[in-house]
This record gives sequence, structure tokens and C-alpha cells, in this order.
Amino acid sequence: MFEFLLPDLGEGIHEGEILRWHVAIGDSIEEDEPLVDVETDKAAVTIPSPKSGRVTALTGKPGEVVHTGEVICSIEVSGESHEAAPETVEVETAALVSTEAGVGAPPFSPQRGERSPIPAAPATRRIARELGVELAAVPPSGHARRVTTEDVRAFAAGGAAAQPSRPAPAPRQGDPAAAGPAVRAEPAAPPASATPTISSIPFLEINPLPDYSEEGPVERIPFRSIRRKVARKMVTSMILAPHVAHMDEADVTELEALRLSQRDRYQDRDGVRLNLMSFVMRAVARGLQDWPELNASLDPVREELILKRYVNLGFAADTERGLVVPVIRDAHHKSVLALAKDTATLAAEARDGSIQASSLRGGTFTITNIGPLGGTALVPTINYPEVAILGMARVSEKPVVRDGAIVIRKILPMTLAFDHRVADGAQAARFMTTLIRRLEDPASLLIET
Repeated sequence: MFEFLLPDLGEGIHEGEILRWHVAIGDSIEEDEPLVDVETDKAAVTIPSPKSGRVTALTGKPGEVVHTGEVICSIEVSGESHEAAPETVEVETAALVSTEAGVGAPPFSPQRGERSPIPAAPATRRIARELGVELAAVPPSGHARRVTTEDVRAFAAGGAAAQPSRPAPAPRQGDPAAAGPAVRAEPAAPPASATPTISSIPFLEINPLPDYSEEGPVERIPFRSIRRKVARKMVTSMILAPHVAHMDEADVTELEALRLSQRDRYQDRDGVRLNLMSFVMRAVARGLQDWPELNASLDPVREELILKRYVNLGFAADTERGLVVPVIRDAHHKSVLALAKDTATLAAEARDGSIQASSLRGGTFTITNIGPLGGTALVPTINYPEVAILGMARVSEKPVVRDGAIVIRKILPMTLAFDHRVADGAQAARFMTTLIRRLEDPASLLIET
């Protein structure tokens, strides 16, 4: 009997929510055929079957969460004797394909015997073999009692995994240990290579919620997958990054006239609809090359500012499963038309669940646009560890003064939220001024390279 463990899904992901089983108990399945769809904090993935045979057991129903290293399926392998002793098999994990996009290579699938499996990534198991360490003997420090590479190295170096140091309790009166000579305990100096840790937040205390069911009917909905990932990122961003918001407006009357005059032409020829977002992306990508501190990340441990000499633009996409941020790579090298194509493709993949995990990471700056949904202004939350985000509201016609006369113009409200540790208000104002200049002069926007 082959017992299939939920494989290592990579990128620090230790659990997933079951979306759909492709088989039922008693079904026959071939190796590499779709077995189960699992949604993680990053994206939905289809896990293929590592063996051919008959399914004898399934663990978890749609909507339930399973953890890496847990048995999720038992398969009676074709041609295997029931009395045969189970063998341990290790297959290196391969990239998993997003839901509905197809089936990837067989993931890591150790087959267990009588002993419970030890949750660990393939790389960790490889290090353990090289160092001659038995995983079962290593105290785990990872999530869900997962053995990490650091655990294995610490065990190999000192015979036990590293544990947080605790002060020894002082001997009590009458304790024999107190009868000896007084010895003053000096705190051990941390090793030079010790990594500094982030301190706790003063005065932060989270209390349990009251029982709202005492007041009336309630419904409890599991807070999981992408929605939970968004919540974690937003809390991290708001706690770590001191947000400042700079608000301004751009007169996009000429830009909208240009866009509308070319929209049908390119939609008929290339099947791409030019939208305002693609022009803003072009202007932002150019502006980030002028102001690289807004295209950066701050390393709070090493106390270094990482300036990225490339521009990967993320954009917020509203999907049925929650907010996701697809990333357009090397946006500073792309035309308005190319940006429009990439935006349409990635947004469609995000909505139907086929987007690759690689398309959701690596962003350097994010743009969010609530304009199609309405709203006169917004204050967006920085997509940490980025240091800035641009929010676009609805374009509307407003009376403005031009050359002493009141005229009606199309106005785009925008907000730049930025990390005040990295940039000051003057830098943000200069960035927005150059951004507005490019949007108000679309000819220069298209000519600049």
C-alpha cells in the first residue's frame, strides 16, 4: 500500500486547502494523472498521482486544510502484493502547475512504513543524508513540527537542534544547590554570526472576541487561503512600514482622447483593448527609473536599502478567491501596447485560477485601480516588502481653471502611499509631479524610451 504525503509546495508554504478531488475511493488512477487540487496562500495547484493503482483512502474534504507531510491518499499499487513490505521512496519535488492549467511532474512523495513520516523538504532530507543525520532524531523547529535545514545542521554540529536560551532558575532557600559558593551567572554573549531578531510590539495585546452568538444568530466562515494571505501581508505592512499618503490629480483629457482614438484600431488588429492602466504603468515605470528609492526594499535586519535596477510592476486584480497581485516583469522595457497585453492576460489567468505562482512574485512596485468600481480617492496599503504603491480612483469630469477660464476637464485622482523610513514627502512629491507631467503630455510618454 502506498501512502502519499502532501508534498513540499515550496516558498515556505506548509499547508493548503483542498479544493477538489479528481478521484473517489475505489477509482483506478494512472501515474501523473490529476489527483487533487489544493489552494495555498500563493495560488491553486493540481497535484498529480505519484503511482498507478486503486485509490483506497482519501484524507480531507473540499474546504479542509491539510499540512505538508500528512497522508492525503492511499493507493493500492498495481501489481503489488498485499504482503510486500513497504519501501521508502523519495522523489525530488518538481514545479506544480496551477489549477486547470495541467499536470506537472510527480512531487516529492515518500512512502512510509510503520513509522510516522517526518515532515521535511527534499533539500532538507538531502542535507541530512549528506551529514549522516537521522531525521527522526532531530527536534523540529518549523511550522507543524517540520524539520528545517537549520535544524539538521545544528543537530549535526552539536548533537541537538538549536533551542532558544533560557535563564537558569535561581536556587530556592534550603535547596542543596544554594549551599555551595556563590557564583555570579554572566549572560552569554551572542555569537558574532547570530541573526538579530525583530522585537515584540509594546502594548500590543490581542484578546479573544466576545461570544456574538449570545446576541443573535451568527455564521462562522473559515478564514483561509488567499484571503488569509492578504490579511497577513496587510498586517505586516501596516505594522512595519510607517505609511504616508501623497494625493494629487492629473488632467488626462488629452490622454483619454488619444486612448479612445486608438482603442478600436488595436483591439481589431491585436485583440487588445488599450486601457488607462497601461498608460499609467508606462509612466510609472519611467518614473521609477528617475526615483529608484521608491523601487526598493528595506532590509531591517542588515539595515540596508536594496535599490532594484529593474521594474516589475504588480497590479491588484479582484478575483472570486480574493485579491491577488500579478506581476509584469521588466515593465520599464515594454511599450504601452505590450503592457496592455500582459495586463489582460495575467488578469484573465488570475480570475480563472490558472495563474502560475511565478507570476505572483518578484514585484518591485504595485498599482491598484478602483476607478472601474467607483470612488473619488483611496489610501492603499503598501505591498510589503515593497516601499510604495500607487492608487488610482475614478476619472471624472470636473470644472477647472485654465488660462483664467473655467473649463471641463477629465481628472484622474491618484494617491502614492510610501514607506516614510525610505522616502520623504519631497521625494514623493517630485515623483508624482513627473508622473503627472507624463500623463498630461501623452506624446512625450510614447516617445520616451
